[in-house]
Amino acid sequence: MAKRKKNNSLERKLLKHFRNNPDKEYNYKQLAAFFEIKDTKKRNEIIKILNSLISNKTLHSPSKGKYKLPSSGQQYYQGILDITSTGRGFVICGELDQDIIISKNNINKAFQGDFVEVYVYKRKQKSGAFEGEIVAILERNKKEFVGILQIEKNYAFVLTRGPKMYTDFFIDKKQLTGYNNGDKVLVAYKDWPKRAGSPYGTLIESFGSPGETRTEMHAILSDYGLPYRFPEEVEATANSINQRIQQEEIKKRRDFRNTLTFTIDPKTAKDFDDALSFKVLDNNSYEIGIHIADVSHYVKPNTILDQEAYERATSVYLVDRVVPMLPEVLSNGVCSLRPREEKYCFSAVFTMNSEGDVLKEWFGKTVIYSNHRFAYEEAQELIETEKNIISKDVSLTGKAYTVDSETLFAVLKLNKIAKELRIIRMNQGALSFDRVEVNFILKDDETPESVFFKTSKEANKLVEEFMLLANRSVASFAGNRNPPLPFVYRIHDEPDPDKLFDLQMVVSNFGHKLNLKTKNISKSLNSLLLDVQGKQEQNLIDTLTIRCMSKAEYKMENIGHYGLAFNFYSHFTSPIRRYPDIMVHRLLEKHLEKQEVKDINYYHTACRHSSQREQLATKAERDSIKFMQIKFMEDKIGKVFEGVISGVTDRGIYVELIENKCEGMVKIKDISGDFFNYDEKNHSLVGERTKKRYQLGDSIDVYVLKADLIKRHLDFKIKENVLV
Repeated sequence: MAKRKKNNSLERKLLKHFRNNPDKEYNYKQLAAFFEIKDTKKRNEIIKILNSLISNKTLHSPSKGKYKLPSSGQQYYQGILDITSTGRGFVICGELDQDIIISKNNINKAFQGDFVEVYVYKRKQKSGAFEGEIVAILERNKKEFVGILQIEKNYAFVLTRGPKMYTDFFIDKKQLTGYNNGDKVLVAYKDWPKRAGSPYGTLIESFGSPGETRTEMHAILSDYGLPYRFPEEVEATANSINQRIQQEEIKKRRDFRNTLTFTIDPKTAKDFDDALSFKVLDNNSYEIGIHIADVSHYVKPNTILDQEAYERATSVYLVDRVVPMLPEVLSNGVCSLRPREEKYCFSAVFTMNSEGDVLKEWFGKTVIYSNHRFAYEEAQELIETEKNIISKDVSLTGKAYTVDSETLFAVLKLNKIAKELRIIRMNQGALSFDRVEVNFILKDDETPESVFFKTSKEANKLVEEFMLLANRSVASFAGNRNPPLPFVYRIHDEPDPDKLFDLQMVVSNFGHKLNLKTKNISKSLNSLLLDVQGKQEQNLIDTLTIRCMSKAEYKMENIGHYGLAFNFYSHFTSPIRRYPDIMVHRLLEKHLEKQEVKDINYYHTACRHSSQREQLATKAERDSIKFMQIKFMEDKIGKVFEGVISGVTDRGIYVELIENKCEGMVKIKDISGDFFNYDEKNHSLVGERTKKRYQLGDSIDVYVLKADLIKRHLDFKIKENVLV
């Protein structure tokens, strides 16, 4: 076995030499001299390898005793490396119909997500799949990593191994001043010397002791390259902004300061992106304004504030904190539509009737004065009671108070119109996701005291419908032209048919139906989502349905939004926390002023960047929830919970607990009574002898075996004889 590995290593070295010199030909003596191989035995190994490479047509022999890469059809491709939990990789290459399989031995120091060059062997696997090896790392996807510092006598390592990372980082002892053994740290990739077993790293900072909330939240942000501090010069620039409303600027804007205006947001919100204004008109119609913070007035293109906002691209919402896209003086201050303050806005104003029909629309710069700030709970109480009293139980101030009749009428009328808008959307085929949102009540030390679930009520949907109306309308304004005006769209493609088929199989286990033969699949999906509401399997089926969907993204090319059933859709309503909304404001302003958009390529690049950053932020947010769930379960070792099988792999089954939505894994080695095989087609584990089956969607009782805060992993074990 040792000899075979040795030959493989020598073969890789020889191939790399040929690829680095594709136009040259060599005999075995020249190659032996290059690699400083002098003994006869090793020279004979070179000859055997060369003849093997000739036989599989990787090399050819232009003359007797000479070897060379083929002059045409050299199998080199470029793509992104994806490493699996088993250690082997796949290179995703747009030129090929299939991914290129890379064995562990052929990853050659590349990391997850790296842009690499691959040599594809002429031979294929029995399955017909391409196989190759990485010959060059063209661009590192990631240069900073989070791990645990392990200090030895004369050196140290940062332990970074995980499902997608196969190595740790060597640290010179000179770097260790101020660091403690066992710290969770951030390490930067330095280099990977030719003969070194591990890459060399440079320590950047310590987050503190593993398992502590502050440590883990900072580690999560750093792991995804999401900065949690603003550079001093960015803060200084933000602080120097003139926050006063200027009379000269007001003259350029439509004035809404005397129109009833209010915000509706979560209790804990500090940045208020949007406000609603309401005015009764003649003929049973109403003027409804959706007023959005005019961030683009303060954040100008190519300034230091704009560059920082572009890089971040989005605010990040972790369980215990918000990491804003803009410095606090902007996000919570000058741009935030706070009550009883005059603010600049970019607005979409509609004349509407009670049936939700838009009779007239207007877009432009405005100035507003917010008369009132409502929490969702306060607005919900107005809607439910239809009285103008806010009780102390839901009041932001903790004291009961009354609102005037004009404001009560506005909230109730807006809610009625919002319901009509929602009915119209649903009839057009929009999907109705009323997902349960997991939230935590935190103690003073930021550890979770309890878990609670939030669902969207009428007050939430009121705001949502008018934001959707504004987003759809500005996108239609640009996209409905001939030719369409350059614009940033929020697009959403059709769902994956194979995943829909898998969903159909799962929901049938619960007695639900999904009709995939109908032309209106969205209607069938909505019936399913409505059918599972309030049932213990709701969260699982909602999650699986979302997994069937394509990822929404930002693009200049419009294909519509499947989930919302809109032909045109954009993001206009949250420029404080999303960079694409700033781009939309800038483009809309140019179009309203009939100015030419010259920097189209910039917007294409910015769309890709914003989509990527959004995905990273989403992963970080999920990781923070996962950590807090494990923290919550830490003192519940041995306790039995009722759950649902939420995932099945060849390593075991994932179980989501009904009581608190925490998800953990039952490893296949911990399932007793039989040897279980993975049935990928039917999403199940099946016992060889007993034929006992653990299938996706099954109810199951488990007890907590281990809660690992460092790896953010919950281990469960099945309570025997409880499989339903």
